[in-house]
Order: sequence, then C-alpha cells, then structure tokens
Amino acid sequence: MSSFDPKQRNQFIKKASWVGIIGNTVLAVAKIVVGFISGSLAVVGDGIDTATDILTYMITLVAARIMNKPPNFKYPYGYSRAEAVATKALSFVIFFAGAQLFLSTLLRLLKNESHEIPTLLAIYVTVFSILSKSGLALYQFRIGRKIESNMLIANAKNMRNDILISGSVLTGLIFTHVFHLSVLDLITAMAVSIWIMKAGFEIFMETSRELMDGTDNPELYYEIFDAVEEVGAANPHRVRIRKHSNMYTVGLDIEMDGSLTIEEGHQMAKRVENNIKEKVENVYDVLIHVEPKGNVEKEKFGLSRRNIDDECGKKKKRNAK
Repeated sequence: MSSFDPKQRNQFIKKASWVGIIGNTVLAVAKIVVGFISGSLAVVGDGIDTATDILTYMITLVAARIMNKPPNFKYPYGYSRAEAVATKALSFVIFFAGAQLFLSTLLRLLKNESHEIPTLLAIYVTVFSILSKSGLALYQFRIGRKIESNMLIANAKNMRNDILISGSVLTGLIFTHVFHLSVLDLITAMAVSIWIMKAGFEIFMETSRELMDGTDNPELYYEIFDAVEEVGAANPHRVRIRKHSNMYTVGLDIEMDGSLTIEEGHQMAKRVENNIKEKVENVYDVLIHVEPKGNVEKEKFGLSRRNIDDECGKKKKRNAK
C-alpha cells in the first residue's frame, strides 16, 4: 500500500504547486524586466515562456482541489483521475512551447536573421534562472516521485525544458562572441525544441494509457497471478488493472471447487484480496468473481497469464529483430 493517504498526498501537491508558482513568478518578472532593460528579446521570450509555467501550476492547484472531492453517482471511482487530465493538459503546454520555439527558430534560419544576444546584465539573469530552475525542477522531481504524481513529474520535466531554453541563450553568446558562428545557436535552439516536443508527446501518451485503463508494466499482472496462486485459488483470469492517480483497482476471476459453500468461496476471495494488497504496491480495491473449476465463458475483457506470456513473447521477438 502507498505510505501516503489521499489527503496527505494532496497537501504535498498543493505545497509543490505554490513553490512552483512563487518561484516562476519571480523568475518571469526578473527576465522580462531585465530583458527589456538590456534590449534582449531572447531573454524577454525566455521570461514569457517561464510565465506559462505559472499557468501550469495553477492547473495543478485546480486539479489538486478537484482530486480531493469524494465519490458520487457521477464519478463512483472518485475524482483522482483529474490528475491524469491535468497532466495531459500540461503535455499540450509543453509541446506547444517546443513547437513555438521550433517555428520561430526555423523562420530565423530561413530569413537568415541573427539570434538576439543578451547583454552582460541579461547573462546574469539567465544564469540565475538556470540555477533557480534547476533547484525547482529537482524539488518537483523529488516530491513527484515520493508521492508518485505524474502531474508533478510532468511539471518538473517542463522546467527542465526551460533550463535548456535558457541554456540556449548562453550557448548563443558563446557561439557568437567566441566562435563567431551565430547560426550554430539557432541549430542548437532547434535541437532543444525537438527534445521539448518529444517530452510533451511522451507525457501525452503516458496519460492516455491511464485514461484508457491501460498499463505499460506487465509485471503487475504477474504479481497478481502469483498472489492469487499463493493462497490456493486457481486460474486467475479476466484480470483488469485500472490506475487512478497513484493507486490501482484490480478486477479478476478465480476458480474454486464447485462443491464448496458460499462462505468458503467468500473466505477464499478475501484471502486473495488481502494477498494482492500485500504483494502489489498501491492497490486500494480488488473486485473478485468466483467461478467453479473448469467453467468456460466467452470473455471480452481482461487478461490471463497466457495472454501476458504471448504478448511479452511477441515484444521480445520484435526487440530481438
């Protein structure tokens, strides 16, 4: 089981969000003001990009408030998937920032425009931004991994992207003033923009799996199969794993001797449930359907050990090629 209850986890998310809002507000104002003073549009643009991070953290705060709502008839599983929805929204923000940088850089290359180079004052604020963003990103990564929040981890990746953007400004200074090759700065900026878009796309795909009740970790199924068989139940099948924020709900069928009583079937199902919760991390609910041994039904959803073995075998063959 997770070491954090939903309310405690929610408080971590709110605290991390406020740290992100305050930190990015200070950085955005500093870069925009210094950018105008120094006459560097590159630093101004970097400051505007940082200002978009304030929006992402506002989204995180709203999601944290929604996630705390109790289940109702509209959402019987609760509102925990608001985190996945918010993370998906962040993936669009991250991808758009990368696409915007790519397009503006491409236009400058086609027009043969030189990249705006910050003055000495602009360099100072850029270095300060890189150091501050590094600290904020590390903090968000640490909290995100601690409470298993994809939303905070996505925010941390977004700030890591900002570090690359700010770094490209300094790289431009080195290339232009030391090597007199300003075009390399634009090429670097394009490479950074592609990396940012890739990060946004990966976050989008990860949240899509959660919203479609999918998982990319087949080991979870094997852990469930083993937990079922350890207590004496047979043929765990039609297994379905749903992720809600950092927790899982598990549904499955098991087989038992058909001559046993309902009470005995109930006790076996209870042992299966308890062992799954003990052996598999972050499981908060298990739904079990008991069938007599040898029962055969046409089943549309869920997986068995054979399904997972076949799928993993196909993946290994593809990877071998």
